[in-house]
Amino acid sequence: MTGDRVERYANAIVSHSRLVVVAVLIVTLVVAAGAAVGETEDAGIGEFETDSPETDALEEIEATYGTDDAVVAQLVVREEDGDVLTRASLLEGLSLQQDVRDDPALNATLEDEGFLAFENAVATAGIRGEQFEELNESAAELEAEFEAFNETAETLEDDFEALNETADELDEQEAEIASREAALERSSDRLERDADRLAEDRTQLEADRADLEERVETLSAALHETVELQTAYDEADAETEREAIDEAIEQTWTDAAAEADLDPQQREAFEAVGTEVRELTTEGGGDPPAEDAIERGVAGVLEDEFEDLEQRGQELDERAQEIEERSERIDDRSRELASDAGELGEAREAFGERADDLEERADELEAWGEDLQQRAEDLEAEFEAAEEADEPSLEEQIEYLEGLTESEFEELLADVLDPDADESEDAYEFLPTDYDPGSTTAESRIALLFQVDDSGPDDDPQAAYDAQVEIDALVEERFDDAFVFGQGISDEASANAVGDSFAIITPVALVLVLVVLAVTYRDVVDVLIGLVGIGVVMAWLAGIMGWLEIPMSQLLIAVPFLLIGLSIDYALHVVMRYREARAGVLSAIEGESTDGGTVGVAAGMGLGLGGVVLALGAATVSTSVGFLSNVVSPLPAIQDFAVLSAGGIVATFVAFGVFVPALKVEVDGVLENRVGRDRAKSPFGVDTGAANRALRGVASVARRAPLAVVAVALVLAIGGAYGATGIDTEFNEADFLPEDAPDWAQSLPGPLAPETYTIADDAEYIGENFRDADSQTQILIRGDVTDPDTLAAIDDATADVDGDGTILVGPDGDPAIEGPHTVIREVAADNETVAAALEDRDATGNDLPDEDVAGFYDRLFEVDPDRAEEALYRTDDGDYETARLLVDVRGDAAAQDVADDSRDLAGAIEDGGSVTAVATGGPVTTAVVQDALLETLVQAFAVTLVVILGFLTVLYWVRHRSLSLGVVTLAPVVAALAWLLGTMAILEVPFNSETAVITSLAIGLGVDYSIHLGERFVAERSDREHSRTDADASDDLGEAITATVTGTGGALLGSAATTAAGFGVLALALAPPLQRFGLVTGLSIVFAFVACVVVLPCLLVVRERLLERWIRYR
Repeated sequence: MTGDRVERYANAIVSHSRLVVVAVLIVTLVVAAGAAVGETEDAGIGEFETDSPETDALEEIEATYGTDDAVVAQLVVREEDGDVLTRASLLEGLSLQQDVRDDPALNATLEDEGFLAFENAVATAGIRGEQFEELNESAAELEAEFEAFNETAETLEDDFEALNETADELDEQEAEIASREAALERSSDRLERDADRLAEDRTQLEADRADLEERVETLSAALHETVELQTAYDEADAETEREAIDEAIEQTWTDAAAEADLDPQQREAFEAVGTEVRELTTEGGGDPPAEDAIERGVAGVLEDEFEDLEQRGQELDERAQEIEERSERIDDRSRELASDAGELGEAREAFGERADDLEERADELEAWGEDLQQRAEDLEAEFEAAEEADEPSLEEQIEYLEGLTESEFEELLADVLDPDADESEDAYEFLPTDYDPGSTTAESRIALLFQVDDSGPDDDPQAAYDAQVEIDALVEERFDDAFVFGQGISDEASANAVGDSFAIITPVALVLVLVVLAVTYRDVVDVLIGLVGIGVVMAWLAGIMGWLEIPMSQLLIAVPFLLIGLSIDYALHVVMRYREARAGVLSAIEGESTDGGTVGVAAGMGLGLGGVVLALGAATVSTSVGFLSNVVSPLPAIQDFAVLSAGGIVATFVAFGVFVPALKVEVDGVLENRVGRDRAKSPFGVDTGAANRALRGVASVARRAPLAVVAVALVLAIGGAYGATGIDTEFNEADFLPEDAPDWAQSLPGPLAPETYTIADDAEYIGENFRDADSQTQILIRGDVTDPDTLAAIDDATADVDGDGTILVGPDGDPAIEGPHTVIREVAADNETVAAALEDRDATGNDLPDEDVAGFYDRLFEVDPDRAEEALYRTDDGDYETARLLVDVRGDAAAQDVADDSRDLAGAIEDGGSVTAVATGGPVTTAVVQDALLETLVQAFAVTLVVILGFLTVLYWVRHRSLSLGVVTLAPVVAALAWLLGTMAILEVPFNSETAVITSLAIGLGVDYSIHLGERFVAERSDREHSRTDADASDDLGEAITATVTGTGGALLGSAATTAAGFGVLALALAPPLQRFGLVTGLSIVFAFVACVVVLPCLLVVRERLLERWIRYR
């Protein structure tokens, strides 16, 4: 857009001004409709998330360990040089909780656990202490009864053993009696058999005797017959008769011997006896021999038989006697056996009674044991119920503390705070970090308030936040020195501080801006036209955000202010060039006017717009392209910032390079032609006056001592760059909390008087004295977490933590770090099963397993899975993949410091084990995101400067065949940036993602200012080159510089003064973000103006003189 094209563009705007106004308004309505159609929700920190090991670790933790979505606020009660552990103070705390619970609206925002406070810990410990005391008494009684039971059982066991011994003895006796009875029976049987044999033998004897008698009779009969035969023989006369008798006798003897079964010897003896009988018969003369002779003879024959019978008879008598004796002995034995059997029966009966008695006693003992076992189980269930019981109600807690005497309360408090007591660790959580363990006094205590987060994923839990404010009001009623700290309180204080700030600042800023605009424009109509143009820009800005669905974020806060600054600058340039044209300052064709001394409205706007539109276009293209180059950033927030900035800059050109010129032509035409008011005004800085004198002084310095100014500027830039190397780049959320108003603000009257803000002091107090509920980092440990060396490394690394860094150390001296090592020790202290498993695996005595760690973890998950899952992640297959540490850190510490300490802890764990450890968590990811964001912003601004430099170089080469003008024009922008960073270092303003965005104003406005002044100088220099001589060369340069500085410099002075006054007054705000915004914005505008109006003219002069010398040299 050069030469004729610029003129044709300006004439087209002027010639069709009304159409242009209508067209721009229609387009503005269409674009602005995006604000209503699109959804532009606020972007959370997620918009700034970037891929990093820390964010990956946090996502893994959230996926495997879960997160708590509760809203947490803190309540601090303090009394300097006093004691907040009195019974009255604790009762006030409980009563406050009761008030909150009694309010349905407030109660609805609380989680089930509601408050966790020291007063709850004390009252609960007392109530449960009494419960456990009663249970322990019952346990002692039950234990004594168990001892009595065991003694009775032992006695019964002894009795049973004695009974068994008696049974054995009775069995032995019974066996003996049975044996004796069997032996007696055998003896009786033998006796009976012997008696039977005796009887048989007697019978046989009698039979033999009878047989012998028969034989005797037979023999006697034979002998008597022999007597008869012998008589007959003797009487016989005949020999034959005698022979016959002899034969008869012989036959008789033979028959008798046969019948008497005589053996040969006996037969011989018998025959001898017979012979003797014959002889005796013969001798007796027929008289029979004596009977006794026959008997003696027969007896003699059977003498052996008779002797045998006699002997046998004697033997039988002896046997009979023996049997009689044996029979008597058997009878005796039988009677003795019967007696013993009777005694055994009686003993058996007595044994049975004893056995029944013991069985009865055993049944009674068994029933007693079952009763004791049931009572023991019931008591154990009561213990478990007492341990797992919900916290006593607030009414019970209040009633309990009220019912204690002062001495009883002091005793309870001492027990709770006893360093050796189990519950002391929980109580210490609510006391300051410098609390002396065991002391029963403290200057402050903290309570935690857990609230329901019923918001959506991208929404704030506003109900909980509002409840925090109401609860804080209740706290102020209850306590002289107490406060609630939470996001709701912070938001409320910040909102109120912003409101108070604007209540104080708005009148001041409005007066300053109006005064500057009034001094600059000296015309109400031009001020209103400029405001309408700013309104068009803001409408486009809102519409672009809506159509492109760009979410609002902290990065985009600077965009409206950048555009307002550009808008004021563009408006002043257009209006002042228009005024210069109408005043005849610019060399152009004069138009008709009412007085013939000035240029008309249309012609003046054509000349003025034609003289400035190229600079506006160049500034627009360079700054918009420069900011748009950031669209390649991987961060969505940076991309949105780039697109919205570029779109807004283009909208600014549309408003002030198209709409405002056309609107001013219409308005001034109506006022001059219809109302009759002269609209020809003098440009600011051109007429004689303070501003003109100041600007001419600057131009004079540029002509006379440009190198000195450049040297000073360079030294300051180098100093600023050096100071920037030590600038604080940390991001601390506490820096965003409002501070109390200064004395001058507190003395303001009525509605202007601000509130008292202590939230920054409150946050600092919590950070210095307590563990912040939201200030916690995490260490994710991956690898072989079942390696004993890993546990040892964790234990050693955490033990080395001291209280000098950002990691908190409790009153007991232990670091506020929870992990597998603490879970193991705590669960083992409460559970015998885990303690036994640990003892089996602890070879070093450090209360950590040194072998079979996986098996121990399995047992830990079986016994207390909730605690185990806090520190270990176990897959469905039972493998242990990761471990986690929870690290409490100072709430008032910078995120970068917290991240460094957490990373040092993770590094120590890695060095001691075969695992990888990544520090993560809120503060760490905040530091990572802020560092990445800051790095990206710095890189983006560097790219912006390079792109702008390239554009300016091409532009000036195309237009003026100059490669150096682009560098010279951009140099003051770089210098202003260096000055700004150095000043921020001196004022201890951190250079973080917040202030880095604000410094974009220095780039945007600095480039705009430089292009306007550089274009004006080139134009002034070009106009004078056609008519100058070599002798006038120096004068032409001086006149060009003077015209540039007084003409464009005046517009820049008005623009800079207006924006610097409007935004710089924010430094008086109560909210630190507004303070920093106002301070950095004001400084960036002032430095951009000074660099452009003071340094750039000197650089241009130096450049021109060098070129002249080069030309002469050539």
